Amino acid sequence: MTAYRIVNRLNVDRVMALEKLKEGLRASPAHIEPKYFYDELGCALYAAICQLDEYYPTRTERVIFQQHRQEIIDALGDVGTFVDLGAGDCCKALGWLPFITPHRYLAVDIAAPVLETALSSMAPDFPDTEVIGLVTDFSHSLTIPADLLTGRVTLFYPGSSIGNFTPGARTRFLREIRLLTQGGGLLIGVDAKKEKARLDAAYADELGVTAAFNLNALRHVNRLIGTDFQEQNWRHVGTYNETLGRVEMYLESAGRQTVTIDHVPRVFESGERIHSENSYKYDREEFVEILKDAGFEEVSVWTDDKRAFWVMYAS
Repeated sequence: MTAYRIVNRLNVDRVMALEKLKEGLRASPAHIEPKYFYDELGCALYAAICQLDEYYPTRTERVIFQQHRQEIIDALGDVGTFVDLGAGDCCKALGWLPFITPHRYLAVDIAAPVLETALSSMAPDFPDTEVIGLVTDFSHSLTIPADLLTGRVTLFYPGSSIGNFTPGARTRFLREIRLLTQGGGLLIGVDAKKEKARLDAAYADELGVTAAFNLNALRHVNRLIGTDFQEQNWRHVGTYNETLGRVEMYLESAGRQTVTIDHVPRVFESGERIHSENSYKYDREEFVEILKDAGFEEVSVWTDDKRAFWVMYAS
């Protein structure tokens, strides 16, 4: 008997998505969406980033979870469906499932092979929890079929991924989450604003793992749309923009070069950049107000001793 099932709801408008990718690369300034980081290699590189000394969010969030586990469990209450947004290898949810024992665990991710591997490994360890994988792209719209949600719904969005959304998209996304909770709530990780040096180091580590993660997006794009990016001709840039309160990641052309996009040459000048990611950082009260603006009424907050990261439960 299969211990889990996969529901594939990737949008059939894949052609439109790839056209949008091409348009972004042709634009000036050029840009790609962060979702193109996450092919199989990209997922593995992200897991490696989370182990780096410089990259504090994952381990800081883990410490907060450990130190305040019972308080968080009490806040969650009875969980019918535990929805793990951007589940990846499901390792963060594994720290919660034995304690909250939901009726259903719904792992949501765009990377089907990674999700399949994770669920096949973990599902036998939770015989009393129905395990389902939902393959979908929620970067533009979060749609979860009603039949996949049962009882009070807790949506889990750890790791500060909310920072990848622009302010307008962030509010829309949080409002979509609010409509799905069915009397439950949202458990979310939010990175705090802090000194520029620490943020720069977190997104441009000495080993170059983040650089490899960023550059791998070019390989992924090559496979998807047949471009001929040569990653050795590009440099990774990750820097904190204090004015806008966000880390910005770019791929910077190391010299003048031509890339073929859909059979049409596109010249990138030396130093020209492709914007690949934003990661917004938030003060505590700032993000509490954002959650309330999205329709949540009550917000509980936990943090570490340096106030470097927030864990919030909104209901």
